[in-house]
Amino acid sequence: MTSTAGSMLEPLARGGPPSEAEIEVAGRTPWQLFWERFREDRVALVALGFIVLEVLAALLAPWLVRAFGHPPNAQYPSELDPQFGTPTGPSRTFLFGVDTVGRDVFSRVLYGARVSLEVAIFATAIAVLLGVVLGMAAGYYRGWADTLISRLIDVTLAFPILLLALGIASSCSLGNGCVRGLIKPGLTTVTVAIVVVNWTYIGRIIRGQVLSLREKEFVEAARAAGAGSLTILFRELLPNLVAPIVVYSTLVIPQNILLEAALSYLGVGINPPQASWGEMIAEATPIFSTAWWFFLFPGIALLLTVLAFNLLGDGIRDALDPKTA
Repeated sequence: MTSTAGSMLEPLARGGPPSEAEIEVAGRTPWQLFWERFREDRVALVALGFIVLEVLAALLAPWLVRAFGHPPNAQYPSELDPQFGTPTGPSRTFLFGVDTVGRDVFSRVLYGARVSLEVAIFATAIAVLLGVVLGMAAGYYRGWADTLISRLIDVTLAFPILLLALGIASSCSLGNGCVRGLIKPGLTTVTVAIVVVNWTYIGRIIRGQVLSLREKEFVEAARAAGAGSLTILFRELLPNLVAPIVVYSTLVIPQNILLEAALSYLGVGINPPQASWGEMIAEATPIFSTAWWFFLFPGIALLLTVLAFNLLGDGIRDALDPKTA
């Protein structure tokens, strides 16, 4: 007993700092571990910084346009080429040039970022919420609920994604929209088309996770303690599904941005004159050889945004992977 106490007091008697072996290891939460891993990924941090700047630029678009550009839908025919009436390139007053009717490309790119982020975030949030709820119900209750939801997922996935979204957007993009005017043309139609297409993937992922988790000991313990089904679903199972939900959401956002751009490019997405990167690229395609700036700037904005979200998603997936050292 005396020798043990002497060994514990030895660092104090020496008057020096304790050695590494004598330092007690502090516990860390899963989110602390995630942040430690994530901040080591410089590529993901750069992607996150770009996304934050883009979100700020989209939120501050009215002030940025007032300071550096012109209203996005205002037409300036005097800025067109006086001889041929074609768009003119970047200048001091029009940083990204003008389009075919004399509108400021810089302002429209900024407002196009607003549309892309709104569609991506809201459509992804609704699709993830719907997929999580239905996937948890299918995996936990099994039986007829699992059969009905799984067959609905199979039927939806049997359709080509773009064609299904194109059909929904086309049927609701004219007149008063669909469902007695509840789904109106424009942003609402694009959001509904993306939700119908994308909820199935997260639903299938969550179903598989719940099928595995429902047999774990902590779920059996909750049942033995008298917990109801809703308590088990939302207090026991849902916290264990946060990681796949976060990873899937960050990876599906760029897909939704591209899908919105594709629908707008095909003419069934965002209604003109509201700015959209896909619609701008569609307008610029026939005159790309003579007005490269009209195609280049919205194309670069779309490319960088999708790339940033993909890199961020990869970084989050690696940081949440328990096998990562």
